[in-house]
Amino acid sequence: MAVYRRGYQRYEGGLTSHLERLMVMPRFSWARMVEQKFVLILLVVSMFWPLLCATFVYLANHSELWQGFDTGFKKFLAINGKFFSVFMKVQSGYALILASVAGPGLIAPDLSNNALPLYFSRPLTRGDYILSRMIVLLGLLSLVTIVPGMLLFGMQAGIAGGDWFWNNWYLGAAIFFGFALYIVTVSLVAMTCSAYVKWRVVAGALVLAFFFLLAGASEMVNSVFRVEWASVFNVGYAMNTVWAGMLDLAIPDEKPGVLECAVFIGALGAGLLALLARKLRAVEVVK
Repeated sequence: MAVYRRGYQRYEGGLTSHLERLMVMPRFSWARMVEQKFVLILLVVSMFWPLLCATFVYLANHSELWQGFDTGFKKFLAINGKFFSVFMKVQSGYALILASVAGPGLIAPDLSNNALPLYFSRPLTRGDYILSRMIVLLGLLSLVTIVPGMLLFGMQAGIAGGDWFWNNWYLGAAIFFGFALYIVTVSLVAMTCSAYVKWRVVAGALVLAFFFLLAGASEMVNSVFRVEWASVFNVGYAMNTVWAGMLDLAIPDEKPGVLECAVFIGALGAGLLALLARKLRAVEVVK
């Protein structure tokens, strides 16, 4: 029988949801990352500081353990925005190292093996691909940032009681949204480096160099021109300033404020996303 005479019908079986299709790549990527010993070692090492902070919270809420100390020591044991700021700064360092190790292997293999046409031939858009790859890093980095931070805040709220929670609920919101902003920024940097640099080791080094070079360049501009506004281009300073605003901490008047730093971080994220979208094409013309 001729092909055109055959009766074809549309597929009427079950269809996977958009979320299920979106989570296919993260599921397999997480399985591969768990098999990497260095990633597991980093995850274990990054838990030491939260455990120390949890011990600090326990001691701070049991005054019978430090009776006889002066007022200065009591102020040192206060659980406030400054305490969580120190916690966030330390954990952000672990997240950056983890992103430099896990991030470069997300996109570079797909570009090297010309796998993008295979992905985009499925019901998967370029935005879906970027989002699915970002979910991989967001889930991994949240294990060393958002999860221990919220557990630490919950521990303090549970021990101190409801009055402390209602007076300091904004600290929990600052931890969640502050870390979320940070890991999204770091993930975009890692994914962009992975897209433009095929060598995994070089891409990982470039992730770290991106933050250190911007910090060094901003300090050099400040020193040469005797200004302070260039500090806004230091990603670490900009992020810490935004965190300080969320945690209700004092910010030096001569330095860039929360608004300037937030605008820079938003512009940086938009620029990285544009570079990433420009690189991810189903067809590439090589001259």
